[in-house]
Amino acid sequence: MKVVEHLELKKTNPLFSYEIVPPPRGKTAQEVIDIVKKLAPFDPPWIDVTAHSAGAFYNEKKDGTVERRIYKKRPGTIGICGIIQNRFKIDTVTHLLCNGFTKEETEDALIELQYLGIHNVLALRGDGLNYSKKVDKSRSVNRYAIDLVEQIEDMKHGRFLDELSGAEPLHFCTGVAGYPEKHFEAPNMKLDLHWLKKKVEAGAEYVGTQMFYDNKHYWSYVEACKDEGIEVPIIPGLKILKSVRQLQSIPKHFYINFPDELVDENPDHVKEIGIRWAIKQTEDLINGGAPCVHFYIMNDTESVLEVVKHFR
Repeated sequence: MKVVEHLELKKTNPLFSYEIVPPPRGKTAQEVIDIVKKLAPFDPPWIDVTAHSAGAFYNEKKDGTVERRIYKKRPGTIGICGIIQNRFKIDTVTHLLCNGFTKEETEDALIELQYLGIHNVLALRGDGLNYSKKVDKSRSVNRYAIDLVEQIEDMKHGRFLDELSGAEPLHFCTGVAGYPEKHFEAPNMKLDLHWLKKKVEAGAEYVGTQMFYDNKHYWSYVEACKDEGIEVPIIPGLKILKSVRQLQSIPKHFYINFPDELVDENPDHVKEIGIRWAIKQTEDLINGGAPCVHFYIMNDTESVLEVVKHFR
C-alpha cells in the first residue's frame, strides 16, 4: 500500500512511522530484522530505509604513499526493504539519492523495487560527496531532487531512458523532504517553499519534514505551504534526544535549533527529558491534526517505543 493510501485510510489510532538505517558495511541484515521485530507489534504503516552514496577512504601505506579506495559505507537499502516488506508484511519507503548515482542506476533500482512489490520512494538530493565521481559520457545524472522526481514520474507513465520492449508503467508514491526551519542552502523560506512546490508539481505526493524540537516551526511551515498552494500531506519528523552530546551535534549536522526550555533542562537526566519532550511534541501534533508522526530512530528503538506506548 502507498503512503498516501495509509494516510487516507487512517482510523482512530494515530499513525506512527519509523526510519532506520542499513547496518554498516561488513555486518548482516540481522540487526535490522531484530529492530523490525520490536516495531512490528505496534503496527507501523510503513518503515523508511535510508540510502547512502559511496565515499572515499584514504589509507596511508607503509611506504608513505596514500591510497584512495571507494566504498559504500552502508549498502543494502533495496535488499532490506525487500526483507521488511515481504517477511513482515510492512510497507517500506526506499530512499533514492541524486548524489552518487546516475539516472541509469536509478532506473535499475526502480525496476528492481517494482519486482519486489515496493511502491514507495523518497526522492532526495543527498549529502555532498567527499570525492568527485566520474560519470561515463554515455550516462546522465539527476542534479537535484526535482530531477529525480521527474524521472520517477516519467517511469510512472512508462517513459524509460531507453526504449524497452513491452515495458509497463511503474506504480510509485513519491515523497520529498521539507524543512520547517528552512534548508540551510536556501537564502530564505520563500524560495525554499518555491522549490518545494515545484517538486510537488513535478509529481511528489507527500512531504516528510526534517526533525524539529519546537512544534511552532512545523505548524508555521504547514501554514506557509498552504499559502504557497502546496496541498499534499506534510508528515512531521521527530528524533528523540538521548544524550548531552546531541545538543551540539544535531544543530551542527542538521541546521536546526533547540528551544531554550529544552536546553535548560537538567543534563543528568537527558534521556528521560528527551522521552518526555517527544511525548509532549507528539501529543500536540496528534491533537493538531498532523497526518502521521514519523520517528527517526537510527536503529535505537528503546526511547521511541517508550513514546509510542504512551499513545496505545
